[in-house]
Amino acid sequence: MAHDVVPASSLVRPQPRDATAVRAIYELPLPELLFRAMEVHRRHHAPAEVQLASLLSVKTGGCAEDCGYCPQSAHHETSVAPERFLEVEEVLSAARSAQRGGASRFCMGAAWREVKDGPAFERVLEMVRGVRALGMEACVTLGMLDERQAARLAEAGLTAYNHNLDTSREFYGQIITTRSFDDRLRTIAAVRKAGVEVCSGGIIGMGESVDDRCRMLLELAALEPAPESVPINALVAVPGTPLEALPPVDPLELVRTIATARILMPTSRVRLSAGRKGLSRESQLMCLLAGASSIFFGDKLLTTGNPDADADLAMLRAAGMKGAQAR
Repeated sequence: MAHDVVPASSLVRPQPRDATAVRAIYELPLPELLFRAMEVHRRHHAPAEVQLASLLSVKTGGCAEDCGYCPQSAHHETSVAPERFLEVEEVLSAARSAQRGGASRFCMGAAWREVKDGPAFERVLEMVRGVRALGMEACVTLGMLDERQAARLAEAGLTAYNHNLDTSREFYGQIITTRSFDDRLRTIAAVRKAGVEVCSGGIIGMGESVDDRCRMLLELAALEPAPESVPINALVAVPGTPLEALPPVDPLELVRTIATARILMPTSRVRLSAGRKGLSRESQLMCLLAGASSIFFGDKLLTTGNPDADADLAMLRAAGMKGAQAR
């Protein structure tokens, strides 16, 4: 829905075609960058609405991938131990609880390298059907999958499939070696072909350059169409992972990344995702002003901490904002 809050005359700008042009946006004086992002946001989104999404790990730990940021990787010695695959009713109980708390989207993550046909995948399909029956949007992240598996998820009613690019193609090999950047793009293509919405974003603060961030955003924006959902994460440096010693992201870098994403992908729902626990209330609100229109809701994001749900609701009330309804 359009929201004619500001004149639209200055909103029509040619989209950048290379990372240099994206960096020129990213490095604008902050007042100008925020103004441009807010213009775009108001034209395509309700500026006072924030979707509350809940994320649950349905299968934790023991992943064969070596993602340098992830405590669930079997390659790293972290405090996250492999756990059993949750039963359908356990997941639906969590979904109902999240819905009562105000969440309209329920996301389920399984620490798999790829989807394998069999009882586990059948259980995921049942979870998706159950979440949709509640009237909630359903998103899953299960690793790589093929076109047939994506079609089965679509038949079950899946709203969106999350498969992040994580970082730029150029920096990707510094973070992950067990799955290629093109593997990720192939999974995204399979999801898109099945008619399921794409949820794909990245992580900042992993030692990448500003150019890497801009190249990642450009790659996302160049997808046809751009992802409907773009989570922007700040690294949570978990002990035992290769990135454990990296410093926290400067909140203004997160604001700039979100604002740039908003300008490049006007109709996408940009999600302020991991790393919020280390942000002040004011920093989080600045991210929302910069164009984020969703937060993950609940005390945990898969295996890392997240702000208390009551604190999130209080923050939104103080800002005169409210949770968005499920579609």
